[in-house]
Amino acid sequence: MEFAFLYADLLGKPTWMWLAFLGIVIALLTFDLGVLHKKTREIEVKESLILSVVYITLGLAFGVWVWWYLGAELGMAHMTTFVVEKMLGIDNVFVIAIIFSFIAVPRPYQHRVLFWGILGVIVLRAIMIGLGATLVAQFGWVLYILAAFLIATGVKMLVLADKEYSIANNPIVAFMRKHFNVTNKPHGEKFFVQKPHPASGKAVWFMTPPFMALVLIEVADVIFAVDSVPAIFALTTDPFIVYTSNIFAILGLRALYFVLAAMITRFTYLKTALAVVLISIGSKIFIADLLGIVKFPPAVSLSITFAILAFGVVYSLWKMRG
Repeated sequence: MEFAFLYADLLGKPTWMWLAFLGIVIALLTFDLGVLHKKTREIEVKESLILSVVYITLGLAFGVWVWWYLGAELGMAHMTTFVVEKMLGIDNVFVIAIIFSFIAVPRPYQHRVLFWGILGVIVLRAIMIGLGATLVAQFGWVLYILAAFLIATGVKMLVLADKEYSIANNPIVAFMRKHFNVTNKPHGEKFFVQKPHPASGKAVWFMTPPFMALVLIEVADVIFAVDSVPAIFALTTDPFIVYTSNIFAILGLRALYFVLAAMITRFTYLKTALAVVLISIGSKIFIADLLGIVKFPPAVSLSITFAILAFGVVYSLWKMRG
């Protein structure tokens, strides 16, 4: 058959499924940058909220398709992993807001930084998930290591829940300032700008604040992926479900950033709830063994996760109502 390669197996699913998903992602990003945000401007909270609802709807709609086409178990798994990744990503928003503030990136230029950051995330997550899926498939005991890591991470987050992030002494920032020409003044959306060197007077290339912020955001995503990817693998080991739920959650999180950045102080106890979620997900691997079952039903996992996160959000809003 001429198109037989489309039905060839690729990480447990036909190749056409992966290509169709990537096509959806490319179409969304192209529409976002080429149509909605073709001109440089500040993203208003109302627009950000509308885009967030659209992306969340698309993520859930894709989950409904998975449920219909691949079965209820994988459909429920997609919904659960989508919710978990979305909520874990909110912690990333806190860090991104601090990065933009510290590097002094004006709000009109933040969308472009986040856009290119998403492209990097798509590639980095694909590599990490591909490696994770291979390890779990070849060595089943790796899942227990990931579960123990999640529990340890959750406990650490509980202990450090009241600590504030700081990048004033970040080694990445220090490295860039020491080894590259860096300008503290933004030059529009440009990542690099050519200008005379203070010492020699020769025209050389300088990194701008938006590019420095982009580098820090990519590094931050790798660090957060070390938490989120094991959390997703503890819920399902299907690479297609893991990757698609990851990317849909991240796509929407970029739009949600401008909403959350405006009300970031209201989610005081969300980090505590996220820590409890990580401990819960990691513990279920060991509890399932003690109960003699293969794994917890996806519906139970989704219910527990949603209840914990909902309590964290509602409690935060109630405590900060004044």
